[in-house]
Amino acid sequence: MPKIYSATCVLNEDIVDAFCLLQKGFTDQFVYFDKDHPHRVMGLGRCIALTSLTEADYVIQGSVDKLPYYFSFNRFDAENPKPADDMMAAFPRLRYMLPEVVLLEDETGTYLQVNSLGPVYAGRVERFKRHAAEAAPRTRRTIPYELVRDSFEAWDAALGKTLDFIHEGRIEKLVPSRRLELKAAEPFSSKDLLVNLIDSAAPGKVFLYRYGDVFFCGCTPELLVRKQGTAVESMCLAGTTAMGATNEESTRLGDELMNDAKNRREHEYVVSFMREVFRRNCFDVDIPQTPTLMKLKHIQHLYTPARAQVMEGRTLTSLAAQLHPTPALSGTPVGEALMCLREIEAYNRGFFGGAVGYVNGNGDGEFAVAIRSGVFDGERGWIYAGCGVVEGSDARSEFDEIDLKLKTILGAFRADS
Repeated sequence: MPKIYSATCVLNEDIVDAFCLLQKGFTDQFVYFDKDHPHRVMGLGRCIALTSLTEADYVIQGSVDKLPYYFSFNRFDAENPKPADDMMAAFPRLRYMLPEVVLLEDETGTYLQVNSLGPVYAGRVERFKRHAAEAAPRTRRTIPYELVRDSFEAWDAALGKTLDFIHEGRIEKLVPSRRLELKAAEPFSSKDLLVNLIDSAAPGKVFLYRYGDVFFCGCTPELLVRKQGTAVESMCLAGTTAMGATNEESTRLGDELMNDAKNRREHEYVVSFMREVFRRNCFDVDIPQTPTLMKLKHIQHLYTPARAQVMEGRTLTSLAAQLHPTPALSGTPVGEALMCLREIEAYNRGFFGGAVGYVNGNGDGEFAVAIRSGVFDGERGWIYAGCGVVEGSDARSEFDEIDLKLKTILGAFRADS
C-alpha cells in the first residue's frame, strides 16, 4: 500500500492567476472550478493514480490539516466498443489521479497543497508558494475559428430512428448528441480556453483535463452529486428553451417551457430516476414535486434540486456510479438507452457526458456532468452537445436547441463572452 505525504499551507493569492503561472511546467493538468460556490480545485502534475481511495495511507504535513484531493474523469459509456476519436483515445484510463500540486479554494480560504510519495520538504512548498505570489493578473484572448457544420439530413435520420425505438417500446426517452469539428485560425492552449470559461458570464462548473498536448474542457450547469459529511445534493436538469432578447421575452419563453407537456415529461423521467437512487441510499430526502427554471446565459432549463442525508456505508463515488448516466444524459430506461445510442451515434463520446470531479481523502467532494464541452489539440478540436427526445419531438427544433447549447463551449474562444 503506497504512503502519500501531503503538505498544505495557506495561499493568499487568486488560485486562477497562480495556476496560469505554475501550469507552464506541467503537462498533466486538472481543474474543477465551481463558479457559483467556493468548491474549486486546480491540480498540476500527477503524483500517483489509484483504482480505489482505500489503497493509500496518508501522512499529513504542513501548517493546515487537509487530506489530499484526487481528480476523477470518467467516460460516458466506458464499455462502448466503438473506437474514440484520436484525441479522446489519447487519454489514459485512470480512476483517481492525485496531482503533485493542488490549488484549493473553499469556504475557509485558499490553499496550496504539495503531494509526494516521500516526505515533502518545506523548501519545496515554499518555492511553489513564492512562485504563486509572483503571478500577474490573468489576461484573456479571442481565438478566431470556423466550425465544420454537420448534416441536418443525418440528424433527421437519427431522430427518425430514435422515434422508431420509442414507438417499438424499447425506450421512452433518448438523448442523442451531435459532434462538430472546430478549426482555429491560430494555435491555442488549454490555459486560453480555461481562463475564458472561468471569466465568462456563463454560470456553472468549469472543468479541464489535460494530458500532454490534448485536453478536454467545458462549463457545465449540471451537478451530478456533491457530498459534505452526511449531506448530499444533486439536481434534475432536463427540458430546454432559449433565453429571449429581452426580460419580457425570456419570461414568456420560460412560462411556455413550464407548461410544455413534452418538456415536462422529459424532465419527470429524470426526477423519477433521482428519487429512486436517493431513496435507496439516503434518508430525509427532499425533492420537490414541481420544477422551477434555471436561467443561464443563452438558455433556460427545467430544474429540480435534490437534497438528502446519506446512509452509513454509502460513499460519494458509489452514489456517482448509481446516478451516472442519468436519463438527462442517456434516456430511459438507462441501460436500453445506452444500447440505442451505440446504434445511432457514429462516434464514441469519450468524456462528453461523463462524470467529472474530485474527492478528498475523507470521501467528500463532488462530480458534475461533462456537457457543454469539447476536446482539443493545437488548432483543432471536437465540440459536443445533446438533447432529450421523447414522443412528439421535432428534428429541426432539437437541432436548433443543440446549436444553443454549443454556444457555451464556443464562448471559450472569446475574450468578451
